[in-house]
Amino acid sequence: MSYLGVGVSPGNVPVYHGSNLKVIDRRVRLAELVLRCIICGLAILSAVLIGTDTQVREIFTIRKKAKFTDMKALVFLVIANGIAAAYSLVQVLRCVLSMIRGSVLFNKPLAWAIFSGDQVMAYLTLAAVAASAQSAVFAKAGQPELQWMKTCTFYGRFCNQVGEGVASTVLVCLSMVVLSAISAFSLFRLYGDGKVKSSGGW
Repeated sequence: MSYLGVGVSPGNVPVYHGSNLKVIDRRVRLAELVLRCIICGLAILSAVLIGTDTQVREIFTIRKKAKFTDMKALVFLVIANGIAAAYSLVQVLRCVLSMIRGSVLFNKPLAWAIFSGDQVMAYLTLAAVAASAQSAVFAKAGQPELQWMKTCTFYGRFCNQVGEGVASTVLVCLSMVVLSAISAFSLFRLYGDGKVKSSGGW
């Protein structure tokens, strides 16, 4: 007797057929690879947009150059994007290597390491987005109570390019959250059945 690909042995112990697991494995691997490539590309794009952003204005005959190092939150954002891009590149190489070899064992220690790394990257990018978003609000609207000026009034192009970089980092953060869910699925399914192994594992 079978139902939805699940057979029942005479001892009433569920037996899961490998074909469905292989299809799920392939889809999970492909989704992970695509997300890691997207994260790597967007993180590099964000770091380049913010890191190369400058604008020179003359205020009362004084030349002032705006750059990302003037705001610590933007420095943190560039560093976080660099770390996320490097981490994602390493994981992309791991994914490609496992697909090529097709027989790399996906064990629990490796699954825990990937899950932990994805969690750290998700929280890191989230913290960078939160810090830069707060600084962006101050730069755009100012803070009259503290007599902080609206910086973007003077450096419009600079602020627009920073906004594009922050938007890219938001996409990186959202992708990392989804990727964390995928790595959590890959990890905790190893504990679902002591005899279940990833077919053609990672």
